[in-house]
Amino acid sequence: MWQETISIPGPYNFDLALDRLSLDPLHAVDLDSRTVKVPVANGSERQIATVKGTGSLEIPQFHITAEGSKEQTLSVLKEIFRWDVELRKIHDHFQSTDLKPIFDAHYGTPLVLDFDPFGSLLKCIIHQQLNLSFAYTLTQRFVHAYGIEKDGVWFYPTPDKVARLTVEEFRKLQFSGRKAEYVIGIAELAAEGKLDFASMRNQADAEIENSLIKIRGVGPWTVQNFLMFALGRPNLFPIADIGLQNALKKHYGLDQKPTIAEMEQLKEPWEPYLSYASLYLWRSIE
Repeated sequence: MWQETISIPGPYNFDLALDRLSLDPLHAVDLDSRTVKVPVANGSERQIATVKGTGSLEIPQFHITAEGSKEQTLSVLKEIFRWDVELRKIHDHFQSTDLKPIFDAHYGTPLVLDFDPFGSLLKCIIHQQLNLSFAYTLTQRFVHAYGIEKDGVWFYPTPDKVARLTVEEFRKLQFSGRKAEYVIGIAELAAEGKLDFASMRNQADAEIENSLIKIRGVGPWTVQNFLMFALGRPNLFPIADIGLQNALKKHYGLDQKPTIAEMEQLKEPWEPYLSYASLYLWRSIE
């Protein structure tokens, strides 16, 4: 067991980050103690890293307690929590845009990543065309049925294990037959090494999209959410997302959800930080 304290430049609103993480019942979050337990997989080894916020909005600090490789775990946590991203620069960018009130209200909220790229892609598939509450419930059923639990923290099942499941087993969890086939198909590709999540970190968004879009069940919405929440890419705006449409409707006081053409026009001033525009808009209605 080792411990480490990390300090980063502010702003960084760890409390709002924890609040969003707590929406997912699979996350071991304690809002009162400002902690989250993160599953860290290194090959067949599964370790848990506890991250506790000990600093403030403007002077962020985190106390980490974990086992296993210190260097590898710190690298994973840095990537997940985006400790290397200058949130002040992003905040300043939106001060001259229509989203200024939302960025002021959620000042310093980071784009925290999903804890596992394979799990992130599966979650994107599971969440397709479902309301958020049932999407989380369905994902939780799947992970509880086939994942691994360690000290109250859940790890997504491995690609090998998911690839061996049958559509009937998914149907018992209330998956549609088609969605079950999509999940199994992605797991088979990952198990065969045809989906290399590690190499994706060095690939351009377009290259990843061209690769993923060929997979059955993967559309633009799935690709964009994966790029955002598995790889932390900063300039994604999933226009087909109903939550974003509702957030824009609310923010601009529209009678109906904006059209695709209207959204394309609205988002222009928000580049190159469209992922943060998406995140803060979601936060405005969550």
